[in-house]
Amino acid sequence: MNHSLFQITLMVKDYDNAIDFYVNKLGFELLEDTQLNPKKRWVVVKPKGENSCSLLLAKAKNDEEACYIGNQTGGRVFLFMYTDNLSRDYQKLKAEGVEIIREPSKEEFGKVLVFSDSYGNLWDLIEKGDSL
Repeated sequence: MNHSLFQITLMVKDYDNAIDFYVNKLGFELLEDTQLNPKKRWVVVKPKGENSCSLLLAKAKNDEEACYIGNQTGGRVFLFMYTDNLSRDYQKLKAEGVEIIREPSKEEFGKVLVFSDSYGNLWDLIEKGDSL
C-alpha cells in the first residue's frame, strides 16, 4: 500500500481572517475558495513546496465546534512544518506580528521555534539537522 496525508481540517472563526493569516503572514498558497452556500465556503491553503499537506479552513458552524477553535489538540503543538531556513522565517514571522511562543533553539534533530496562529493553535517550525 502507498498512502499519504494530503489535507487536515482546521477550525476557524472567520474565513477571510484565516486566509489573511495563512496566505499573507505565513506565505501559504490559496488553492481554493469556493462558496458552497451563504454560510459555508470550501477554503484550502497549503505551504509552498512539494508534498505539502493542505489545510481545509472550516468555519465553526455552532457553539460546540467553536469551543475547539485554537485548541484542537488540548494545548499541545498541533502542526509541524519544515523550513529550509529557520532564521529567515523567524525574522519574517516577527515582522508580520506572528506570536512567537518559543524562540528558536537548537535541538538534536535541528533548529525549532514554536509560534501561534491567529487562533492560538501552536505550530513547530523546524529546520532539519542535516541542513545545518
